[in-house]
Amino acid sequence: MLSEVRVVVHECLGNEEQRLRRLVLKGPIAQTAKAGQFVAVRVQDPALTSYDPLLRRPISLAEISTERDEITLLYRVVGKGTEILARVGSGEILSVMGPLGKGFSLPTEGELWLVAGGIGIFPLYSLAKSALARGLTVRLFWGGDNQSFLTSAGLASWQALGIPIHLCTMDGSLGLKGLVTVQVLEQLSKLKGQMAMGGQVQVATCGPQKMMQAVTELCMKVGVPVEVSLEERMGCAVGACLGCVCTLVDEAGAQVHKKVCLDGPVFRGEEVVWDGSC
Repeated sequence: MLSEVRVVVHECLGNEEQRLRRLVLKGPIAQTAKAGQFVAVRVQDPALTSYDPLLRRPISLAEISTERDEITLLYRVVGKGTEILARVGSGEILSVMGPLGKGFSLPTEGELWLVAGGIGIFPLYSLAKSALARGLTVRLFWGGDNQSFLTSAGLASWQALGIPIHLCTMDGSLGLKGLVTVQVLEQLSKLKGQMAMGGQVQVATCGPQKMMQAVTELCMKVGVPVEVSLEERMGCAVGACLGCVCTLVDEAGAQVHKKVCLDGPVFRGEEVVWDGSC
C-alpha cells in the first residue's frame, strides 16, 4: 500500500490562472488501481525539518496505465499542501499510499452516463476509458465556471474519446448557460421511452454535493442506478481517524455511519443521507 514512486511528468494543465496540475507517477500502484479510487501523497517539504503539513493529501486517480506502470493525478493548487506538491519536479521520488478506497462499478451492458461538476471531472476519465474498453456506450455531462476552465481541465482529451458530450458553463462561454443538471434532466426525459424498450443506463457522478444530490434525485425518479463519489476532508485516509464519516441508510432503512476513505469514496446515490453529515 505504501510506495516510493518516481515523478515522470509534472506540468501545468491548461491556463495557469486555473492553477491545475498534471502529475504522472511511475510505480506498482497502477497494477491494482481501479477507477474511482485515490492515493494519499506525502507533501512535506524536504527542505524543512518540521512535519508541517503532517497529513498526506488525498488525490483521485485520473488515469491508470498498467502497461507503463503509471498513474496520472490531476489536481488544483488550493492550499499549503498542494503548494508544496506543485514544486516537485520530474525525476523526484514521492511517498504515496494507495490505491485506497472503493471505486466505481461498471454495468455489464448498455450506457454509462458521467456527470461532473468542476474538477469532479478528474476521477471520471479513467472510468470512461474502462467503460469504453468493455464496449459500453459512454456519455458525458460536464459543468464548469467558464470556457477557460473546461479547456484547461482536459476537454480536448474527452473529445478525443469520441463520445457524446453535454457542456454547461455558468457564464455561457461554452455550451449551455447554467447548471449541468438541466441537461441531465432533459436526457433522462428522453430516456423513458428507451427504458420501456429495454434500454439500460447507469450514472456515475462527482462534483459539488448539491449537484450530486440533484443528480441522484433525478435518477431515482426514473429508476436509473447512480453512484456518487463523495469528497469529504480526510485525515489518515485509511479509516482509523474517523475524520471523514458520512451518514447512509442501510437496506433496513436505518441510518448508519461509514468512512468515505475506506467504505467509499464511491457509494450508491440512494443510500446517501444528503442532509446528514455528508
